[in-house]
Amino acid sequence: MLPVAKNMTEKDELVDDVELEAKNVSEKDELDYAEPEADEEDEGQDWGDWNADEEEDGDDNLDSDLLCLFCDSKYDSSDALFEHCQSTHHFDFHGIRKSLGLNFYGCFKLINYVRSQVAGKGCWSCGLNFQSKQDLDNHLHETLSFKDATLPWGDDKYLKPFMQEDPLLYSFGEDYEPEDEYVTSVETFSDLINFDRICNDDDTALEACLFDFNASFENGRKEIASSSNGCLNTTNLSEEVKVSAIVVKEDDGSSDIISKDRHLEICVAKEATNEIKNVNRNYFRSYSSFGIHREMISDKVRTDAYRQAILNNPSVLRGAAVLDVGCGTGILSLFAAQAGASSVIAVEASDKMAAVATQIAKDNGILWSGSPNDRITQCTGVIRVFQGMIEELDNSEHIQPHSIDVLLSEWMGYCLLYESMLSSVLFARDQWLKPGGAVLPDTATMFVAGFGRGGTSIPFWEDVYGFNMSCIGKELIEHDARVPIVDVIDSHDIVTNTVVLQSFDLLKMTVEEMDFTSRVELEPQLASPKPTWCYGVALWFETGFTSRFCKEMPVVLSTSPYSPATHWSQTILTFREPIAMASGKPGIDGLVAVGTDACPCVKIDLRISIARAPEHRSIDISLEIAGIGPDGRKRTWPVQIFNLS
Repeated sequence: MLPVAKNMTEKDELVDDVELEAKNVSEKDELDYAEPEADEEDEGQDWGDWNADEEEDGDDNLDSDLLCLFCDSKYDSSDALFEHCQSTHHFDFHGIRKSLGLNFYGCFKLINYVRSQVAGKGCWSCGLNFQSKQDLDNHLHETLSFKDATLPWGDDKYLKPFMQEDPLLYSFGEDYEPEDEYVTSVETFSDLINFDRICNDDDTALEACLFDFNASFENGRKEIASSSNGCLNTTNLSEEVKVSAIVVKEDDGSSDIISKDRHLEICVAKEATNEIKNVNRNYFRSYSSFGIHREMISDKVRTDAYRQAILNNPSVLRGAAVLDVGCGTGILSLFAAQAGASSVIAVEASDKMAAVATQIAKDNGILWSGSPNDRITQCTGVIRVFQGMIEELDNSEHIQPHSIDVLLSEWMGYCLLYESMLSSVLFARDQWLKPGGAVLPDTATMFVAGFGRGGTSIPFWEDVYGFNMSCIGKELIEHDARVPIVDVIDSHDIVTNTVVLQSFDLLKMTVEEMDFTSRVELEPQLASPKPTWCYGVALWFETGFTSRFCKEMPVVLSTSPYSPATHWSQTILTFREPIAMASGKPGIDGLVAVGTDACPCVKIDLRISIARAPEHRSIDISLEIAGIGPDGRKRTWPVQIFNLS
């Protein structure tokens, strides 16, 4: 594998002392505000002291609860507030959002950032601080350009509301629409919760999204939750109760009341839906390029491993019902048909490649051409191609639950887990694989080893046609210490032993096991007191077609630097500074720093964590390094975080 019409209306109605805010998130425009019903025991109460004028005054206060970012003015809509900010304080919210392409999170953090700066008498745009608020007001100017610059509100700490009970954080989200031609339509609140299988992790997508957002809020979330569990408190209407909620009408006429806090979560989740869909769409579009498929098919190590495992193990493939997840051109499905499979269902999310795979199977005379009611034995071919994500076939009538004998897929990405396609394979396994069915490949193992100076770009830049350009190499090392590099490491540049980082059994593992932390020890490869410098670690993987299913010919597909190169290469994580290693050096001065030439490490302890990143289909890698000296002293280095996207 390689990586790399909505109509909204609002209807406002104030009932008793409860302010209800709503946004239509459906194509039916069915969101309304509902009036809490009084208890029957209240029907006989005397309401003679009720004053209509007082209620009207209270309503006005509820309408004008959006506080300006810069002054004490209040407004009853976010549009009016932002118009005021633009005309009076030179703050063009909509212009900034559009020019910088801010998503929901970016806008949310921007508002909190501005409020925090103004509270500290600082200019949000240029950062200057002033002695008085009046001086700040006099200073405010047109927004400086933030293009190609680090946004000062980019820190996740601005996900926590700066001002307690800030209704602007809820209001701007109602009018926010991502500037993308693909806009999510949601018919009911329950549809939003389900997300219509927006990502590969299926029904955990919303929970993960809301969990990540709530974790970012930490205790701040408690500060903005004025209602308990999103329920309106109507037990004592004589008290001054101000609760904001959304009332969502279901198809059966019933209504669910959702707190303002929950409304914010829904806005965040909806934005996450759009982002995930965009990532999926771009991801599958990238596989419409024939160049990518040529590169993968031309990878002889990859393609031959699958071909040998499929064709040379008749006990598992002959007469089997096969499911090929992410078929691409359909090459693995063609191998399965050639091996004697009775039926092959090829699933491909890219509409272009699904059409191509269909045509290829047809041109080779093995495309299934019968009607849905025909038996396979009555048809001219065995391959059927379905376009769509595998998760979308959950309720398909074409594949009966637990009817597949062999689950086949080439799902591996860089560093094995990049692209997160493994979760789709596990989904297919749980939905359709028969008890005792085979998964090919059925194991995957990740390895790690340290590399030396030759694994960096330093030697190249030290002598460029006789000129010393080593300053470039040093700068590249600093860059590489922040960004993972996918490249081929020569086996001669490996300077430590090779250690298993993590092993997966695809027949038993769960999606959660894709996120893991492992501790390993690296020792110098050569038993010599002369220091060897370790500049970082390389990760690679093997997948196994083991004898559990491939009894005639087990096969191993390796991306090791000790094996022929593949298109996966290796994933390189560079240390911030090289670490000296040696097998042992007696008489070390205890004052010398461990990991230096004067006190080389006898081993390096690594703690490596790999997890699916918030950005869909990416992974985060954290690297914790500790060097152990020959006298037992330990030195640690700052944690390094890498994102593979």
